[in-house]
Amino acid sequence: HFGSSSVAILAQVLAVQVRLAQVSAATPLLLQDLLLRTMGKVHGSLARAGKVKNQTPKVAKAEKKKILTGRAKKRMVYNRRFVSVVKGGPKRGPNSNNK
Repeated sequence: HFGSSSVAILAQVLAVQVRLAQVSAATPLLLQDLLLRTMGKVHGSLARAGKVKNQTPKVAKAEKKKILTGRAKKRMVYNRRFVSVVKGGPKRGPNSNNK
């Protein structure tokens, strides 16, 4: 009870074994060349390359607030960590939405 793909693989392996038996006295370079020609077609063609990217709709980027730098960023971090801290209760993570 083999699928069609496993039958194709078995046929390919048998063909390689027959060719190797025919070329048993060949030089190592000939054997390597033979293996590279018969095997190696693993991932298929590039006929459908980029299919998913091309069919997804283009969405314009949303406008974002300018990020703070320098002194203003340090002030924001200080206020977030020490000034507006709620006393009591479990410590919340930096990405928590619970107030």
